[in-house]
Amino acid sequence: MKKKRGHVWLAAAGIVLNDAGDWLVVKKKYGGLQGQWSLPAGFVQRGETADEAVIREVEEETGIQAEVIGLIGLRTGVIDDEISDNMMIFLLKALSKKMVIQQDELWTAAFLSKESLLSDSSASTLLQHLLKAWPLSYFHFHNGLDPGEPFGYTKYHVYFKNSKN
Repeated sequence: MKKKRGHVWLAAAGIVLNDAGDWLVVKKKYGGLQGQWSLPAGFVQRGETADEAVIREVEEETGIQAEVIGLIGLRTGVIDDEISDNMMIFLLKALSKKMVIQQDELWTAAFLSKESLLSDSSASTLLQHLLKAWPLSYFHFHNGLDPGEPFGYTKYHVYFKNSKN
């Protein structure tokens, strides 16, 4: 995986809430989060924005359709003094209820309450920190911004906070 992705990684993860306020969580079959409750997440692919990636990953892993509400924050680190590992964490609203679990990558997925996740020893470290800090403020999506033709963007999404939100 390290050679395939190069030295700078960009991933997107989603805090997906249903109408009851429950969190969509997954238990992966592989990697450092194997068997732990964590957020649906994955790498940004060529030709997509980070917010498009999180929507795709949520649906691929769980079958849940969702829309991005805002950007919560960034998890960034360096692996083995070599790889810059970055993950943008988005807030999403679930638009569907029927779950179809991606059997190749996941043991299971579920919408669970904040309280049940906080008391579950299999909740990942990052998930525990997000749950304890909840509710979190977020950066809002601002549509219609474009830096102009010289840059050649085919997609351009901006998230920021201001005194109005």
